Amino acid sequence: MIITSYFPPEIGAASNRIFHLAKGLQKLDYNISVVTPLPNYPTGEIFEAYRGKFIRKTLEEKISVYRLWIFASNSKNKIHRFLAMISYSLSLFWFFIFNKIPKTVIVQSPPLLVAFSCMFFLKNKKRKLILNVSDLWPSAGLELGFLKEGLSYKLLQRIEKFNYKSANLVLGQSQEILNHVTSIDKEKDTFLYRNFPDFQPPEIKPQENKNSKIKLVYAGLLGVAQGILKLCEKLDYSNIEFHIYGSGAEEKHIMNFIESQDNLPVIFHGQIDRDRLHKELMDYDVAIIPLLNRIYGSVPSKIFEYARLGLPVIYFGGGEGENLVQKHSLGWTIKVGDYNKLNDLIQELDENLFNSDFRQSIQEKALETFDFNSQILKLRSKL
Repeated sequence: MIITSYFPPEIGAASNRIFHLAKGLQKLDYNISVVTPLPNYPTGEIFEAYRGKFIRKTLEEKISVYRLWIFASNSKNKIHRFLAMISYSLSLFWFFIFNKIPKTVIVQSPPLLVAFSCMFFLKNKKRKLILNVSDLWPSAGLELGFLKEGLSYKLLQRIEKFNYKSANLVLGQSQEILNHVTSIDKEKDTFLYRNFPDFQPPEIKPQENKNSKIKLVYAGLLGVAQGILKLCEKLDYSNIEFHIYGSGAEEKHIMNFIESQDNLPVIFHGQIDRDRLHKELMDYDVAIIPLLNRIYGSVPSKIFEYARLGLPVIYFGGGEGENLVQKHSLGWTIKVGDYNKLNDLIQELDENLFNSDFRQSIQEKALETFDFNSQILKLRSKL
């Protein structure tokens, strides 16, 4: 059983990651079930087809999916966010009482309180609990400015410690996450589980109809951590077009900026499905992966997705992600927050670098190094 706060039809890296994990384990002959809230992300409203339900069970690609009630919200208000987590935790308690739980359970963290509810209620010597950690909370919340040090922060640290110690195995999307876990529990069994994508890689073709400007693209969550609004304000547009895909908390602010600066070549495409996005991304010269601040433990899954597409990247986030881009020659890296250096780099980019040979080398590196099937086979040995 996989317990998660995000799952398709919700879009984004979190739901894609869990879906691929479920399908990968299913291919290895595991009987998979998923427990998740009624879909509501990123709008903060229950999707229309699921409204009025307390629980909905469906069979999706031979996976039993249980969707539970949640007080849905995407508000920045801490009370609303807390109510959303508590409501899902209460639904999980109800679900655990009335349903048979398998001997092996994978729990997604964050949200920290949801993970705590699962670890507390399901801890049993006969059951194996696996904690899949994609971001380090509460420390990431502190770095992003969502949290402040104090009594509540110390309480969240105690919850974090309890979750790690209760897990039989911790999966981490970065080595920094695993280092943090073992700094708390030195004997903890861990496994590096990157967010590798699992889709048919496209054929790399020469770029056609090249205009005089470099086509820069961002695709993903338009949240505070990504800082896309600030990026729009700071970019030098003299030799670029900037294309934006996605949705999130900054979406309206970005649209307002575009309307107020209609002379700038900034194009907002909104949110589209993943297959269509992959096809459209092939028409761009370079993708940018920004973070407003360096977040310890964060390695955006876009690095691996773009590499599989053969799309070069400008990584503007620091940390382990920066090291991966440099090590595997996937593009360029700029220190977080240095917009002057970012603009200098963009001005110096040679269109010849975006030819099919360069893209082919990126894709070949991805297929060799970021292989989902090899990783899932290694994970099986730990289950």
